[in-house]
Amino acid sequence: MELQIRRRSTGLKGTHLRGLETTATYDPATQEFILNSPTVTSIKWWPGGLGKTSNHAIVLAQLYTQGQCKGLHAFIVPIRQLGTHEPLPGITVGDIGPKFGYDEMDNGYLKMDNFRIPRENMLMKYAQVEPDGTYVKPLSDKLTYGTMVFIRSLIVGDSARSLSRACTIAIRYSAVRHQSELKPGEPEPQILDYQTQQYKLFPLLATAYAFHFVGAYIKDTYHRISGDIHKGDLSELPELHALTAGLKAFTSWTANAGIEECRMACGGHGYSRCSGIPDIYVTFTPSCTYEGENTVMMLQTARFLVKSYTQVSSGQQVTGMVSYLNDLSRQRIQPQHVAARSVAVRINDPVSLVEAYKARAARLVEAAAKNLQAELNHRKSKEDAWNRTSVDLVRASEAHCHYVVVKLFTAKLPEISNAAVRAVLTELCLLYALYGISKNTGDFLQAGILTDAQITQVNQRVKELLAIIRPNAVALVDSFDFHDVHLGSVLGRYDGNVYENMFEWAKKSPLNKTEVHESFHKHLKPMQSKL
Repeated sequence: MELQIRRRSTGLKGTHLRGLETTATYDPATQEFILNSPTVTSIKWWPGGLGKTSNHAIVLAQLYTQGQCKGLHAFIVPIRQLGTHEPLPGITVGDIGPKFGYDEMDNGYLKMDNFRIPRENMLMKYAQVEPDGTYVKPLSDKLTYGTMVFIRSLIVGDSARSLSRACTIAIRYSAVRHQSELKPGEPEPQILDYQTQQYKLFPLLATAYAFHFVGAYIKDTYHRISGDIHKGDLSELPELHALTAGLKAFTSWTANAGIEECRMACGGHGYSRCSGIPDIYVTFTPSCTYEGENTVMMLQTARFLVKSYTQVSSGQQVTGMVSYLNDLSRQRIQPQHVAARSVAVRINDPVSLVEAYKARAARLVEAAAKNLQAELNHRKSKEDAWNRTSVDLVRASEAHCHYVVVKLFTAKLPEISNAAVRAVLTELCLLYALYGISKNTGDFLQAGILTDAQITQVNQRVKELLAIIRPNAVALVDSFDFHDVHLGSVLGRYDGNVYENMFEWAKKSPLNKTEVHESFHKHLKPMQSKL
């Protein structure tokens, strides 16, 4: 990522990659690349480990050879002397300073001034620069972004793990903590027995499981399509890019909010670092902005969805996760928009709920595409029309990603051989899908997918599922198998001995090293002597 917004760019560096200003100019006389950071805004900013640790960096720069710019390419750049660790001549490098959290990471800046590297330091798996400066094009320009696609796929799995850790802490603590009376004269119940606490935590637990399955799917899909790319088949690359961008945003946004919800569900003790949740939050929350800011990621997914919609409208068929748009072909027989067809939804059947989410996604994609076309018809530029439709486009992408998650969770259920486990996970899947409907009722009602009476049934069924899941809640978080050392939480300890260990943790505070703090002798005692 480079330092800041370019005035003429459409997004942040790290998101608007084409706007990167770092240059790598090939010199055939010496067979070297000359790297430069020509502007303040071209200074590399944020890479982890760059500040004080790394000896080398992989740098993205605009490649210039034979007087032409060939776009972004990656280069291995030495930045420090191996013996002394001093920055090399032409390299300015350092730490960017304190952050919101994650202080153990030395995120850094890097500026290069006429810094030369050998030709061989360019990563040439796909594109190449020959010794005389001749440029050999890759099969596809999008192959350059393969690393970012890979990292985005990893963030989906990290969203699942981080949310799972927060859920484990909050649900375990909710089983330990007793509060108030449900009935006069009876012992204080576990706060996990309160429906409001279940409503906070159990949908997040279901989400953690859903994201776990989605993370495994996206990882397998990435490796499968990467294998196809190596064989020269790039047909699935556009959807892989769109899917990883959208799911990266969808899962990290949801997990980020969910972690904070878990903290608040722990009451005041959740704010203490002994809970472990503050550290989970400050470590995970940057994922909403690194490797692509989430709103921009959703808009990248939207470009793919609009393109797929346009293909279907012209009579072509689309495949993969957008194949539901093929239903548009029914318009030739029955002139109505794709999402207006009736959907007989059975709220206790996950497969039927997948159809409801599919219809919602189709409706929002179609609505966004039509709104975009309406803006274009007003003779606005493509860029202006896109900006004026961007809220609709993000909503369409969110609906698409939500559909994908429900679909993948549901598809996983038949693969579970143990009937008892399958029954519990089916309840979680139903809760995830129905809770999502209850939070987006307007979409399902407006598209005619569900009726008012069905929405009432959905809300009631969500509350019923909370009570059904309650007996298995602790076992469900225990199955994540986070050891206490990894969890790093007094509240979420496996043995449940929270308060004894909280007291021991507090006694180790640096302020407790002495009975009387030095500030008393330095400030308070002199003041008292004057009274």
